[in-house]
Amino acid sequence: MVSENEEQTYNVKKYRTPDGVPADIVMFTLTKRERKTVTKTLPLRELKVMLVKRKKWPYAGMWALPGGFCQEDESIYDAATRELKEETGVDGGHLEYLGVYSKPGRDPRGWIISHAFFALVEEWMLEHRQASDDAGEVGLFTLQEALEELELAFDHHDIITDAYLRIQQQMLQTTIARQFLPHHFTLSELYQVIQTVVPEFKEPNFIRKITSTRSRQGILKEVRDEAGNPVSSNQYSQRPAQLYMFTDHEPLLSIYT
Repeated sequence: MVSENEEQTYNVKKYRTPDGVPADIVMFTLTKRERKTVTKTLPLRELKVMLVKRKKWPYAGMWALPGGFCQEDESIYDAATRELKEETGVDGGHLEYLGVYSKPGRDPRGWIISHAFFALVEEWMLEHRQASDDAGEVGLFTLQEALEELELAFDHHDIITDAYLRIQQQMLQTTIARQFLPHHFTLSELYQVIQTVVPEFKEPNFIRKITSTRSRQGILKEVRDEAGNPVSSNQYSQRPAQLYMFTDHEPLLSIYT
């Protein structure tokens, strides 16, 4: 227990505090483009990340993650939510903490410790995206463009790389795919979303396994009408395919099972 004397003699100036604590957000979306084919088929999907072009020093004219400094009267999560809305016009979606980035010299403005987040949003939420006063442009880039073709500001290349690995892990271990799907979807659509985020994922028996494996039972359920009849769709297939939806169940999976 802290004594009254200790509280009175505590000197906050004894310790150096950071020059700023920004929240940076890696925002992912899946774009969808219909194929020009004679037969019905799934659209082309691409994983993309949103970047803003900086207008001010440091790194003026370079692409960077949307973000900004946390204020004294808000939490770092509130700052991330606010900056995402201010810099891109996006309000809502899945926002999750990624990690802290504090390598000395990461920011020429001083001792700046950044807390990074990642967001998953549907493509339609970005249709009216706009740049704030601090950003010149807002753009969507594939992971290859962002990580291999652009020179990014600060250590944002590292942050995007870490965020990409995180969503790949979650795509295989959780039901995060729901963030990129309509409320009702076919299993072929689910498989395509997983494979778009994790290209190495190959499972020829996906439909059988996702509906029969004991540890995964309960995460999906068939869509049925008011009379209890199965609801199907032939939007992307010649024959009607059963529609599914995610439940709120999140199974505890283990690498040992």
